[in-house]
Amino acid sequence: MLKNITIGQYFPGDTVIHKLDPRIKISITLLFIISLFFIDSFTPYLFVTAFIFISIFLSKVPLKFILKGLKPLFIIILITFFINALLTPGEVLYKLGPLKITIEGLRQATFMALRLVFLIIGTSLLTLTTSPISLTDGIEKLLNPFRKVGLPAHELAMMMTIALRFIPTLLEETDKIMKAQMARGADFESGNIMNRAKSLVPLLVPLFISAFRRADELAMAMEARCYRGGENRTRMKVLTLEMRDFFAMSISILLLVTIILFRYVI
Repeated sequence: MLKNITIGQYFPGDTVIHKLDPRIKISITLLFIISLFFIDSFTPYLFVTAFIFISIFLSKVPLKFILKGLKPLFIIILITFFINALLTPGEVLYKLGPLKITIEGLRQATFMALRLVFLIIGTSLLTLTTSPISLTDGIEKLLNPFRKVGLPAHELAMMMTIALRFIPTLLEETDKIMKAQMARGADFESGNIMNRAKSLVPLLVPLFISAFRRADELAMAMEARCYRGGENRTRMKVLTLEMRDFFAMSISILLLVTIILFRYVI
């Protein structure tokens, strides 16, 4: 299951989505997330679905690969659905003892599940079509105005990108350690919650040691290459906005405005 997580992975390509400026892609992702929280009816989800499918088609990232990223979070989506379906008050549709499923609850649960699914797909699409270096440059450029108030923009962007980049690596390491421990007789899948929690100790200890070792190796490699962040650092590729960036941003703003109109006007 761990190998199905796609957040933090990069899918190499030469498509129009890959070529978009990273600042624009980060901004579009933020606008897309904001749009999801304004939706309160099913019609706007049609626009969101069309926006996502067109983005996936243009990026040429296999749909199957993106949907694979939903598998590890399926339980969370399912729990969220049932909590909203059972705890939202309204007209009772089905009652079993103290548990009540209401029409409003089903509607709210469907909205929350769709919101989570689109949230995962949208953020996955950002990392799948943006290389770690481009992502660092984009985050740093967006955070640059906050340098005036003392925010270390470059260091913060570098930390965020390294954290994202190492998610697949740590998951791969976790999978290897789990298989090694299972070969020695460890059982991670049976027993009650306490037993399962105890069985994770032989997994977490070597995982933390491995993570610290990788962090130390990365720091030494950066120092060996005389890496210095912050002021006066030059780049091989300077970010410049092109017509396609403005067009993509316009489409994203149009989506947000349409969803807001559906909520407050239509």
